[in-house]
Amino acid sequence: MFVAQNFLMAIANLINFVLTAYMWIIIGRAIISWVNADPYNPIVRFLYEATEPLLGRIRRALPITMGGIDFSPLILIMVIMFLQSFLVPTLKQLAM
Repeated sequence: MFVAQNFLMAIANLINFVLTAYMWIIIGRAIISWVNADPYNPIVRFLYEATEPLLGRIRRALPITMGGIDFSPLILIMVIMFLQSFLVPTLKQLAM
């Protein structure tokens, strides 16, 4: 039984780490979009390729732009924060 508990705790910690890392990638992309970055830079390309699938879906589902400001990174960060505050503690409580 303790093996399943440790496995669920490890999964919860891994999900929390991945969500936190992805949130920082989204923040990095938002900062890069404010400046005139070189689109051929490998870091810039990674940021766009890693975030565009989810951000594009949010833009298609909720076309929220006001004055040229894209709110899809903010919405995605709120979804990540919700998952971190709901999914991770739920998995940790299941492990107990």
